Amino acid sequence: MTDLFSLRDLKVTFATKRGTLNAVRGVTLHVAEGECLGIVGESGSGKTVMWRAAMGLLRGKRVTRGGSVTLNGTELLTMTAKEVRQLWGTQIAMVFQDPMTALNPVRRIGSQFSEALIKRLGMSKDDAAARTLELLRLVRMPEPERLVRKYPHQLSGGMRQRVMIAMAIACNPKVLLADEPTTALDVTVQAQVLELLSDLREKLGMAMVIVTHDLGIVAGHSDRIAVLYAGEVVELATTAALFANTRMPYTEALLNSIPKLTDTSGTRMRAIPGSPPDPVSVTTGCFFAPRCNYATDRCRNEHPELVDGGDGHLYRCFFPLGKGK
Repeated sequence: MTDLFSLRDLKVTFATKRGTLNAVRGVTLHVAEGECLGIVGESGSGKTVMWRAAMGLLRGKRVTRGGSVTLNGTELLTMTAKEVRQLWGTQIAMVFQDPMTALNPVRRIGSQFSEALIKRLGMSKDDAAARTLELLRLVRMPEPERLVRKYPHQLSGGMRQRVMIAMAIACNPKVLLADEPTTALDVTVQAQVLELLSDLREKLGMAMVIVTHDLGIVAGHSDRIAVLYAGEVVELATTAALFANTRMPYTEALLNSIPKLTDTSGTRMRAIPGSPPDPVSVTTGCFFAPRCNYATDRCRNEHPELVDGGDGHLYRCFFPLGKGK
């Protein structure tokens, strides 16, 4: 498959009163045409910052972006804000974590849809209105003719998220980034939204990135998974290989924290002890070492590189699971 969207040695830092905050530390990833890549990690691991920076949404005097971000071979980091905006919607789109804050609360749903279609695709008002209904049906919204007259607060969380997905795919983007698309939704609606995203990817031939803190979310919907910790990739593999042959202790800890159906009533949640490192302080050794059950002096004093264990299964560990631990 051809790489459609690529990050190469992407670094993102913020200038703060405490010093330089290292949010993303040299991440290299790619998404191929029609592929779904899952990005997993705890809050603060750099997932959202990474993709917002890649899309050109993070700018300002206190933000520094380094490395390379390409879309169909075109470098995005060197583009001006105006140039990058021309790609939003038509080439790359994003479904944000909270649809209530992403939608304009004082405008009806139909009006928000039409504006994007008219400005981006040059449609007439009548064509935009017809396309809006078509898109809402595509994301399985009931009675779209009534829904377009409603305001965001009149919809449920699941309905608002479907509206956001419909708006994101309105201009047929080549890449769709979904940032925690099922946050605050109940389990049933969560499953429906994930199934919808998978169906749309297949129908429209999009590449897709799903960002989440829950490995269970991407287990059945991604082709590959990248695990982030402290702003860097610590494990990357196909979904099947990651679950069947976990190499990184942090990935194992994330898997163990997922509640299991076989757990008896009263079983305590398996939280990962400790906290991620301070992104401002200079840390020696493996960033996960203070929280790792397998850490040695070497782990605490040397920083491991990302190595290929075979078949494209990458991990950042001196003593990977399954190899002598």
